[in-house]
Amino acid sequence: MSLIERQKQFLEAAQQHFGTSKAVRPRELFGVSNSAKIIEGGIQLGVVNLENVKDDVEALILGCVLRFPPEDEVYFAVLIRKDKASFLTRLAEMKRLGATGGQNEEAAADFSLEAASGSDDNEPAEAGIKYSSKNNLVPIYLAADGRLWLRNAKFWSSLNIDMSSFGPATEPDEVVVALHPPTASARRSLLAREFIGWLGSLVGNEKIHELTVWSDVASLSPEMRRMPSAIPVAQLEADVAALGGHYPGGEVRRFHAALNFLEHKHFVILSGLSGTGKTQLALKYARAVHGLTSDKDADPLLFVCPVRPEWTDPAGLTGYHDVLTNRYVVPTFLEAVLVATAHRQSPVFVILDEMNLARVEYYFSDMLSAIETGGALQLHSNSVPLEGTTGSSVRAEIPLPSNLYIIGTINIDETTNPVSDKVLDRATVIDMSAVDAAGFLTSLASRSTELRAACDASRDKLLEFHGLMQQHGQGFGYRVLEEFIRYHAFDALHLKSQADQITDDLLVQKILVKLRGSERQRPLLTSLEKAGQGLPRTLSYISRLKEDLDEFGSFQAMR
Repeated sequence: MSLIERQKQFLEAAQQHFGTSKAVRPRELFGVSNSAKIIEGGIQLGVVNLENVKDDVEALILGCVLRFPPEDEVYFAVLIRKDKASFLTRLAEMKRLGATGGQNEEAAADFSLEAASGSDDNEPAEAGIKYSSKNNLVPIYLAADGRLWLRNAKFWSSLNIDMSSFGPATEPDEVVVALHPPTASARRSLLAREFIGWLGSLVGNEKIHELTVWSDVASLSPEMRRMPSAIPVAQLEADVAALGGHYPGGEVRRFHAALNFLEHKHFVILSGLSGTGKTQLALKYARAVHGLTSDKDADPLLFVCPVRPEWTDPAGLTGYHDVLTNRYVVPTFLEAVLVATAHRQSPVFVILDEMNLARVEYYFSDMLSAIETGGALQLHSNSVPLEGTTGSSVRAEIPLPSNLYIIGTINIDETTNPVSDKVLDRATVIDMSAVDAAGFLTSLASRSTELRAACDASRDKLLEFHGLMQQHGQGFGYRVLEEFIRYHAFDALHLKSQADQITDDLLVQKILVKLRGSERQRPLLTSLEKAGQGLPRTLSYISRLKEDLDEFGSFQAMR
C-alpha cells in the first residue's frame, strides 16, 4: 500500500466516524514541509491553505501525521464543528489585520515553510506579529489549553506565551487517531503510544478516539497462520534450541502435547523452582510456532501478563468499563482474547507469569468457567459495544476462541498461594524442577564462546554446590547458573580478580543467599562447609548459618 493510499483511507475513515457529508473535504497536512511537529507548549498541526473557506461550511477536518522510529505513523484528524464560528472569526481577523496593517507584502515575503529561519518566539503583543492579507498559508497550533490557535504569516516555535491576544481560539470537537503499520495487536512503539496519550492530555481523553483503518492480516507471516499441532515436534524442539532453550528432559515434547491434545482447550501450568526456564519455555515455544528465529523479533501474537498479588477479581485480566471516559479498559489478557478472536487461523499465546502470586480462584474464576463450558466471557452490560482503550470495539460478551493458548507459570514458595484442585483439574501441570546444570553449562559455553573460560574456571565448584543443594530441595535454576557465569566472565575481564576469588564471591552473593531450614538441613550445611574449603567468604557465611541453627533451631540466609 502506497503512502497516498494510506492517507486517503485514513481520511475516509475519519470522515465516516465524524459523520460529515461528502461536501466536507478534509484538509491534508501530510506533506514533508507542512506536516505536524511538536514544539514547546503544544504541537504545530501543520500549514494549510484556508483562503477559500466559506462562512457556511458544515465543518472542517484537519488531517495530520507524525512519524516515529522505526516505522510507525500516527495519523490523526481534528474535527471543528461546534466552535467553527471562532475559527472563521480568527481567519477573517487575520486577513483584516494583514490588509490594514501595511505588513502584508513584507509578511508574504518573509513567510516560509521552514520555521527555523522565520519564527517569532515569545512575542509580547499582537502588534508585533506580521499578518498576510491572504489565508493561503496558515500554521495551526494545538496548545496545552486544548484549543487551536492560528496565524497566517511566520511561525511560533513556542506556545508558552500569553496567547490571549491571538484569539479567538477554537475548541476542537474530537480527534481520531490511527496507527500504521497495522499489527495483530494494538500495541505499537512506546513513542507512538505516548504521543496519543499526550494528545489526550491536551484536548481531553474523552475527545480521543482510535480507529482501525487498515487490515492487519498482511502483517502476519504464513508461519503465523499455522496451528502448533500441524508442526512436527522435532522441528519445534530444534527451533526452541536454536533460540537458546535448554530442555534436554523432553520438556518441549510434553509441553507440546499438553497444549494441543484437545482442540477446544489449551491450558497448561508450568511449575517449578524460580529460574528453571518456565517462562522462557513458553516464550520460545510460541516464537518457534510463529516461525521467529530471534528473541528480539516482535511477535504480535504473543502476550505476557504478569500477575499482581493484589488481584482479587477478574478486572486485572478481562478489564472494566471506565464510566468517566465511557471506554472499556483493555488489559493485556483481554487484548490477547480480542486478537485471537480477530485472527481465528492464527495461534495466540498468552502467558500468566507467576499466576499464583494472587489467589488464582479469585481472579481466574470467570476464565475457568469459560474454559470448561465453552461459554462467553461477560465483560459489561451495555447493549452496544464499547470503545476499548486499545482502539478495538469491546462487545458485552466474548466467547473464548479456540486458538487462544493459555500458559501459566507458578512458583512454590512462601511468597505464593496454593493452587486449588479446581484450577489443577482444568489444566495440565508440567513440573520443571529438574535442572540439568552440567548440560546447561556445556550448552552455554558452546553458544557464547566468550563465556567458555568462566565456565571452565567455575564449573566444578558450581556443579558441586548445585548437586548438594538439589539433594535437599534447595537447588537453583538456569537463570542463576547463567548469571553466575556471566558475572564471572565480566569480573575476570574488567576487574582482573582471581578465578577462585570470583567463585567465592558469587557463591555468597548468588547461591547461598537462598538457604533456609531447620535441624533437618544440618547435613546440608556440613556438606557445603566441606565443599567450600579454600573459599574464605563461603566458609564464613556457612559458619554464621550454623551458629544460627545452634542458637535458634533454624537458619535463614536472608533474614
